[in-house]
Amino acid sequence: MQKKLSKKELKGKGTELKATMHVGKDGVTEGVVEELMNQLKTSKLVKVKVLASSADQKREIAEELALKTGSTLLEVRGNTILLCDKKYVE
Repeated sequence: MQKKLSKKELKGKGTELKATMHVGKDGVTEGVVEELMNQLKTSKLVKVKVLASSADQKREIAEELALKTGSTLLEVRGNTILLCDKKYVE
């Protein structure tokens, strides 16, 4: 089992990541949730890019993704959301 990291440590690791998912004009769909859950199982830390036209709703999108996937929302910066599997957060 991997050791748990603080949110600060995880945010630091997140700066090195490229976004592996995009939320488009359709918003948070079942497909987006399923894919995010799969990525969280394998990567533990996932960076999601939000379409610029949806940028005014990015906080709501981030919270919805975290709720539906059971993950921890680490950060919303610009049009980017950083999520982590709850098992790896202190």
